[in-house]
Amino acid sequence: MPTYQIHRLKETQSQQFRWAPHTSGVMIVKPKDYEQGSSVEAPTPYAVWLALRDTDAPLRVGDVLEAEEGELMVFKYIGFEQARWYVPEPVPQTPAPPLAVT
Repeated sequence: MPTYQIHRLKETQSQQFRWAPHTSGVMIVKPKDYEQGSSVEAPTPYAVWLALRDTDAPLRVGDVLEAEEGELMVFKYIGFEQARWYVPEPVPQTPAPPLAVT
């Protein structure tokens, strides 16, 4: 049975997430906006939601589930959608100008 790592959206970001317009496609999420939570064994992400629904720590809108193979799913009002961690583009290295010999 697959294991899912829960990443909890920080409280400071949850209001922004709640009021953001719904977009389709892969959602880009930033690791700095999340705190690592517990792991749960379940056959599907929806089974994780069901298992946690009546506990003191249910999944909240904006939380991310990470499958063992690295697949990310963000929990939204409409269900789970694919997500990907934000990776900043590398800063291009510019060669240093040659030194003038005097």
